Amino acid sequence: MKQPTFFEGVALALVASLLGSTLYSVFSSIFPADAVLRLLIAGIGLAYVFYLLSRSHERVGRVTVVAGWTLATVVIWFIESPLMLYVLVHLGLIWLIRSLYFYSSVLSALADLGLNGLSLAAAIWAAGQTGSVFLSLWCFFLVQALFVAIPTRLNRRNRKTPAGLENEDRFQRAHRAAEAAVHKLSSIRQ
Repeated sequence: MKQPTFFEGVALALVASLLGSTLYSVFSSIFPADAVLRLLIAGIGLAYVFYLLSRSHERVGRVTVVAGWTLATVVIWFIESPLMLYVLVHLGLIWLIRSLYFYSSVLSALADLGLNGLSLAAAIWAAGQTGSVFLSLWCFFLVQALFVAIPTRLNRRNRKTPAGLENEDRFQRAHRAAEAAVHKLSSIRQ
């Protein structure tokens, strides 16, 4: 599995925007617009989850993630929550999945949370300025494509130690192991 790239994210944004706006245009004339919008959010969100899982090196918990996503979507659908809460739940699930599968520090996960907030703000701004589903989805997923720029670790332990100290640590560990082995051998002979 290869790492996701920014250009792959841009292509995904284009596909999601074209597909989402086309489906919204077709189905909103037949069904209520709110129901179509909720179904599109769930469908595109699930497709994005599959994309994230396909790009992750982690193999554990994939079935649980999809089952959890489906359960959360069904529950939030049936309690008939406001549309903004519906969007926030899906956005929170995307953040949780990326935090679990792509980051190994809390600071990286918090940076991703900020990126999710920024992508939601961009989508709301685009919807308010243009009223276009295409541009809203485009702005949302274009900002989401930037998640590849967040390092997997954003803490001080990520810094490399100088070569001398690293070799000294190795030497100290080897020295202690040798002393323990000699001690064990000398206690067996007695």
